[in-house]
Amino acid sequence: MKLHTLSVSAIAASIKKGEITAEAVMTAHLDRISKYDGNINAFITVSEKAIEEAREVDSARKSGKTLGRLAGVPVAVKDMLCTEGIKTTAASKILANFIPPYSATVVERLKKEGAIVIGKANCDEFAMGSSNETSAFGNVKNPWNTKYVPGGSSGGSAAAVSGQMAAAAIGTDTGGSIRQPANFCGIVGIKPTYGRVSRFGIVAFASSLDQAGPMAKNVKDCALVLESISGFDEKDSTSAQNQVPNWSEKTSSNVKGLKIGLPKEYFSGKMDADVKARVEETIAKLKSAGAIIVDIELPSTPHCIGVYYLVCASEASSNLARYDGIRYGYRYGEGSERLSLEELYSETRGRGFGSEVKRRIMIGTYALSSGYYDAYYLKACQVRRMIREEFSEAFSKCDVILSPVTTSPAFKIGERIEDPLTMYLNDIFTTSANLAGVPGMSVPVGFSKEGLPIGVQLMGRHFDEQTLFNVGQCIEENVKTSRELPDVIQ
Repeated sequence: MKLHTLSVSAIAASIKKGEITAEAVMTAHLDRISKYDGNINAFITVSEKAIEEAREVDSARKSGKTLGRLAGVPVAVKDMLCTEGIKTTAASKILANFIPPYSATVVERLKKEGAIVIGKANCDEFAMGSSNETSAFGNVKNPWNTKYVPGGSSGGSAAAVSGQMAAAAIGTDTGGSIRQPANFCGIVGIKPTYGRVSRFGIVAFASSLDQAGPMAKNVKDCALVLESISGFDEKDSTSAQNQVPNWSEKTSSNVKGLKIGLPKEYFSGKMDADVKARVEETIAKLKSAGAIIVDIELPSTPHCIGVYYLVCASEASSNLARYDGIRYGYRYGEGSERLSLEELYSETRGRGFGSEVKRRIMIGTYALSSGYYDAYYLKACQVRRMIREEFSEAFSKCDVILSPVTTSPAFKIGERIEDPLTMYLNDIFTTSANLAGVPGMSVPVGFSKEGLPIGVQLMGRHFDEQTLFNVGQCIEENVKTSRELPDVIQ
């Protein structure tokens, strides 16, 4: 039995029965990291405590203690989430040696269910990027073809699962950063409804958009992990008090009579032929399974990219002001008395932040500045409200919205990094879910002629993740992707 190929539910169930040990599972995944991650670069830090924590799970089982839903499951955690005693860098030089004194609520809840943090996954610096090429610790490569990007910003999380170096991973999604890399790496990833998962302990990028979520090999694994990390948290004022359903137990592939909306704005532009073919095949399969396909409109779609980058850059400008070289993190010229306070701020931030982060801070600061606030940030917020209302109108006509995740499969490393506008347009189908606060999920549906994964995006009503899981399960059972996750990475 190849332990690194097992699903989350299979690992937890087998450990509880005593058929396998958590130590053996952890060793198998650590061996994968040792063998392949030098090439993939999915991890910034590998936990030194992972084997010890796995042994603790085995001891708990032997002593008859009740084990959690994720007992012994190796989970990669994006390096945007604080982990007590383990470096949390946000993939930035400015936090290169920061070790948090506490863990994010998401991490605490994973541990409560018996999951083990195997390591901190690489990502775009401060989650700002769509290709995982802005990390201060080097770019991540796609396990399906290492000449291609894994997507961003949660590229390390996606590559860790796709490369079978972790059974599941936690990513964060501000404008598509879970769904897009899941799509590029051939796995399942879900951004839950805003407020479903606590943001406490997550390094802030854009606070009204950020949301953590799971990435895994299949739909039910995603449902199981999301159950474990969801729920109200008094430490997060935006955390919702909605009850957390048992999604994994209730997930059904029955979509008969379910209305699936196809937004015409998402299908009218230029799209890669393979992406178009795989999406159309998926729609046909859902129709055959009894779903009702309806045409819908989301008229403000062309404005989503502009609104998104104004909102996220403005919030980033505010959130990243705390990195000043005074309280924690990197400080330029430490010990030198020749620098004025202004010089210390300027040199620390200029040298500590990468070019993409500095670009977004400058855009956001400009949009928030006196004389421009009303014309840019305020106007973006007004259009954002229109986008949310359009989604509410669309969901009066359908139960789920289906679209491509991106206009093309993964692109080559270096192909778009020097062209910010082209890179930003990569998020054209994903940003709307964050602006509206609705849940969105990527599910694999096949491959391109070059052998690169392709997925479809599902979006649902606020707090209706169950319907996404049901449709995702139907797709998983009826749309054969023909290839397994890469067991040997070239």
